[in-house]
Amino acid sequence: MNPLRQLTKFPRALLETSNIVLTTEDAVIGATPKDTVWTHRKTTLYRYRSDQRKHPVPVLLVFALINRPMIYDLRPGHSFVEFLLGQGFDVFLVDWGEPGDEDADMGLENYVCDELTWAVRETLRLSGAKELSIVGWCIGAALTAMFAALNPMGPARNLVLLTMPVDPTESLYTTWLGRDSFDVDQVADYLINVPGGAVDWANKLMKPVNNYVTTKRRLFEQVEEGTANRTAYQAMSKWVGDNPPFAGLAFKQWVTWMYKENRLVRGRIELRGKRVDLRNITQSCLVVTAGSDHIAPRHTTTPFLDVVGSDDVHHMARPGGHIGLMAGSKAKHEVWPEIGVWLEPRSQAEPYVP
Repeated sequence: MNPLRQLTKFPRALLETSNIVLTTEDAVIGATPKDTVWTHRKTTLYRYRSDQRKHPVPVLLVFALINRPMIYDLRPGHSFVEFLLGQGFDVFLVDWGEPGDEDADMGLENYVCDELTWAVRETLRLSGAKELSIVGWCIGAALTAMFAALNPMGPARNLVLLTMPVDPTESLYTTWLGRDSFDVDQVADYLINVPGGAVDWANKLMKPVNNYVTTKRRLFEQVEEGTANRTAYQAMSKWVGDNPPFAGLAFKQWVTWMYKENRLVRGRIELRGKRVDLRNITQSCLVVTAGSDHIAPRHTTTPFLDVVGSDDVHHMARPGGHIGLMAGSKAKHEVWPEIGVWLEPRSQAEPYVP
C-alpha cells in the first residue's frame, strides 16, 4: 500500500476502533423474548417464548456464579437459545442474579439444594414434563453434576456438561488459589462478597497479553482491513465486562473444596449432610471440553469420565477456548448442532436406550 495512503488510513481506523470500544455498552445481548416465571432471593428463572416446542423433555440452562448467563443468548443471530428454540426445545434459563451483602451467607448448598432444585421443580411444573435436560457450563456444570449426584433417581434425564472443572490438579487456578499463602477465609471475610471485577481481573491475568493487548490490536487490524464485526465484538465485550459479585461463602467453599482440597473428584463434598458422589450419576451425559481452555483445561474435566456411574456417556472434545467453544464464531456450525443431535433422541417421550 502507498505509504501516504497508509498514513491517512491510520487515524480513521483508530477513530473507528475507539468508537467501537467506547460504545460497547450500546450492544444488545440477551434479546430473545422470555418471561420471568419464578424468583427466589436473587435467583430468577426465565422461560423463552416459542410456538415450535415439539420435544417432551425441556432444557434448563445453568451458567456459572460469575458473569451473566446471557452468554447462552449472546446476540440475535448468534444465540444458543435461538438454536435450541429452532430445534423445537422448550427452553428455560437460571439467572443467579447479583448477590448483595445480605446474600454473603449463600453457600454451594444453597445454590444446589435450594435455588437449582427449585428451578428444576418450576421447570417441570410449567412445562408439564416429568423429566428435563440440564445444560451446565463451567461452575454451572459442576453445580449441575452435584445436583445429579444428590438426586440419582431425580427428574434430570440428560446432562450436558460444558467445560466443567472436576479435578483441577496441575491447573493454574490450583497454583494460584490452592497454595497455603492464599488465605481464602481472610479474603471472603474482608470483602463479604468478592467483587466480580476482581474475579474478572484474575481470570484475565491468566492470559494477560491476549486479554489486555492482543484483543484490541486484532480489532484495530480488522478495522483497517475492513473485516471488523462491530456487533460481534461489542456483544462479547459487553458480556465479558459485566461481572456480578461472587457470594462470600460460596467463594470460600468453591476455592477450598475445589482448589485447596480437591474434594469433588474424591467424593468428599457434603451438602446438607449428603455426600456428593459422582458415581451416583446415572443420567445420560454429554461432556464437552475445549482444547485451548485455560479456565478448565481438558485434563481437569476428563477424570469425570472415569468416575461417573452412567452407561450413556459421550465426550465431545473440540478446539477452542473456555468461552469460544460455545460462543465463538464457529460454535453455531460446529458445536451447537452436535449438542442438538445428541439431545434430540434423548428428549422424546420414551427413555433413550444407548
